[in-house]
Amino acid sequence: GGRGASRAAISIKDDPDGSSGGVDLQKLKDDFIKILKEDEYRGAMGVSNSTLKTKFGPKYQQLVPIINELASASRLNFSKVGDEMCYTLVSDSLATKFHGLDVQARMVYQVIEESANQGIWTKDIKNKTNIQQQALKKIFKALEDRQLIKPFYPVTAKNKKRYMVYDLTPAKELTGGPWYTELEFDHEFISVLRSFLMNCIMRLNGGKGVTLTEIKEKMGQANVSRVQLSLEEVQQLMQTLAFDYKIEQNGMNSHGEALFIAARRVSSMCDFKWWDALSPDFHFRTVRFEDGVTLSAHEPHHHTS
Repeated sequence: GGRGASRAAISIKDDPDGSSGGVDLQKLKDDFIKILKEDEYRGAMGVSNSTLKTKFGPKYQQLVPIINELASASRLNFSKVGDEMCYTLVSDSLATKFHGLDVQARMVYQVIEESANQGIWTKDIKNKTNIQQQALKKIFKALEDRQLIKPFYPVTAKNKKRYMVYDLTPAKELTGGPWYTELEFDHEFISVLRSFLMNCIMRLNGGKGVTLTEIKEKMGQANVSRVQLSLEEVQQLMQTLAFDYKIEQNGMNSHGEALFIAARRVSSMCDFKWWDALSPDFHFRTVRFEDGVTLSAHEPHHHTS
């Protein structure tokens, strides 16, 4: 977690007057780590210098060697928020993965980390770090081997490799969400889910109406989807059925949730061709309209010279 690049040890100048003055450094270190582990300081912002001064008072100066020690062991992240230096704790497992990485590799990691769940093109990493392609390839491999980053390809640009932090999941707009398998739109999977939805709508509650929540619960119980679908994704599937005139909304339940039923059988505009509406002998009979106008049957024209 936290910001990555400044994980290189940053030396903080020792206070010339700061003698340990009988302070138990081990206890101070334990207290410092305990603060860093508190929920409010575990985010990207971390704990600020001013907060540490408030919490430790005169003992604050004794933190300098402790901060340097943790930094050199890759256990601390440094970031600047405004003019304030802030610290975040790096987990033991992550610190182990960072151990021995040079400044360039840490810089690459930070650039990738900042891209969050969007990831970042390899070309953009090169532009931001000014590291040569050959060196970058080695760094990518080192970071991949340590399971710090992973490559992925978005559905919108299947040939452009992006990198992101190893334990993140790419944003749905990049992966296509559950509707894509190996970058291809999964028609078969969607067809199976749509059939299941229709069964739910026709059978649950005697076909008198079912809510999105009920359908989502039923899908979970039946284990019909290979991935956990959100309510929004179930709604997307329902919309495709509505667009195909297979279902319609039928009022609300007592909680104000929409109830869906199978569409009443009505010929939709899509289900017939215009000529189906015409009588086969249309051209060969007289048609009388309600206002008295009579349209006589069409007769062949006889051309005279």
